[in-house]
Amino acid sequence: MELELKKTADGSFTLYVPGLDEHYHSYHGALQEAKHVFIENGVLSLKSKKIRILEVGFGTGLNALLTACESVVLESEIEYVGVEAYPVPIELLQKMDYASLIEHKNAFKFYNHMIQDVWGKEQLIHDSFKLTKVKEKIENYECHETFDIIYFDAFGPRVQEEMWTIAIMEKMHNSLNVNGFLVTYCAKGQFKRDLKTVGFQVLDLPGPPGKREMVRAVKN
Repeated sequence: MELELKKTADGSFTLYVPGLDEHYHSYHGALQEAKHVFIENGVLSLKSKKIRILEVGFGTGLNALLTACESVVLESEIEYVGVEAYPVPIELLQKMDYASLIEHKNAFKFYNHMIQDVWGKEQLIHDSFKLTKVKEKIENYECHETFDIIYFDAFGPRVQEEMWTIAIMEKMHNSLNVNGFLVTYCAKGQFKRDLKTVGFQVLDLPGPPGKREMVRAVKN
């Protein structure tokens, strides 16, 4: 895919895909969207000292970086699996400059470690954060263990409809522990109906800047 670096409204960068007319993050602010959806309404909602997270759409690694920094504050041990079918070239990731916008002394170190071309092997990013990047389509990914949280950060249904089907949502439901949950920026009506069909309890939450709502879907 052709990718273009774009600055968003909060000063952080995202990537734009001209062929799809789609951004990796909200142009209203990549960093503030990631913090709002996946940190504030994701990992911070789970009070646990051991957490397993699956990210669908590892992308630029922004969500993983924020989570790694947060795990230090939370003093939680986090195992993080990021699934990505189309890895972003390292030279583009190096230009994202996320670490300069994150108030954590080791943000640069963490991000540089994360974006190395290491796939399918567990990396120890720091003492409490283990990352495994999987180069695979989520349709083909086999979950051998269950997770506490799923960060569902695929491209939107308009351009990647196959990622938002009932079959995928059922796979997500089966991949979670009981009381685990999925969080995503998407709040489309059909998507929420499909989540309910496979057994999720769907919670509408206030969205990040530029979006009225987001979704947390809980496996009861």
